[in-house]
Amino acid sequence: MSLSLRRFSFRAMANHCEIQIYDESRIDAKKTTQRLATEILRIEQKYFPATKNSFVLEINHSAGSRLGIKLDTETRNLFNIAEHSFALSSGTWDITATKLNKAWEDKTQSPLDNAELAKLLPLVGFEKLNFKGKRLYLPENMEIDFGPIIKEYATDAVAALARKLGVQHGLINLGGDFTVIGPQPDQKPWPIGIANPENANSLLAKIDLLEGGIASCGDFSSCINIDNQKYNSLVNAKTGWLCSGLRAVTVASLNCNQAGSLARMALSLGENDGLKELKEQCFKFVAMTEGGDLKGKSVDIK
Repeated sequence: MSLSLRRFSFRAMANHCEIQIYDESRIDAKKTTQRLATEILRIEQKYFPATKNSFVLEINHSAGSRLGIKLDTETRNLFNIAEHSFALSSGTWDITATKLNKAWEDKTQSPLDNAELAKLLPLVGFEKLNFKGKRLYLPENMEIDFGPIIKEYATDAVAALARKLGVQHGLINLGGDFTVIGPQPDQKPWPIGIANPENANSLLAKIDLLEGGIASCGDFSSCINIDNQKYNSLVNAKTGWLCSGLRAVTVASLNCNQAGSLARMALSLGENDGLKELKEQCFKFVAMTEGGDLKGKSVDIK
């Protein structure tokens, strides 16, 4: 029997998701994709903030406790990923900026004033997290939210599980975060398109990938305009204000989490420095400038 492409679509983490794998047997492919989808749902239930009994809620409820909270190996690894993303962005992107991010959700027309920022900024700072052995001591009134890291982590984790289950050719897509499991059977790359928000029948760009992951940050469809100044959707955890410069970035890297960290770094740095770092650190990317122009490296811009 020859290998055929099998597709399995579902919803998870508030997004449309799809698993594509090549398999000779439709029944075997279905069993594999169901096992992978189960793992995605496990991660969602454990870490997605909107999920009842999420472990993230337990962590936040422990804020100020002298006993702290015990972290398992998986959760400690997520904090390590978050710390890497924090360091790569020079502290601009921070999982402890939860309350700051929430405050900005309804403030794009009337931005936060200095008094509001003065109350929120002391509750931000990854360096304030106190790890002792297997326990985390979260300062009083602080909250964490792994945010996009969860979807990126799940994409990579499910791809790793797929390899253990014998998948040699596959593509994991969790709401626009991708991880590739080897090339297609004919050794061709997987074509991954970046949708055009103004035309559902066209693409802004296409990235061909043989291995690795892809993640995005920002919004290709629009930017936020405050007092005639354009901003993207990323909140600067150091200043408390929205970032400006690049509107959105899609990056291909060794895995999805690394791609996401690089995309957030670029959005936090502004247009010139962001593009400079992307050209130096990424083997493939596409970015939209504040003015709507597309820039890229090793991608097919439409």
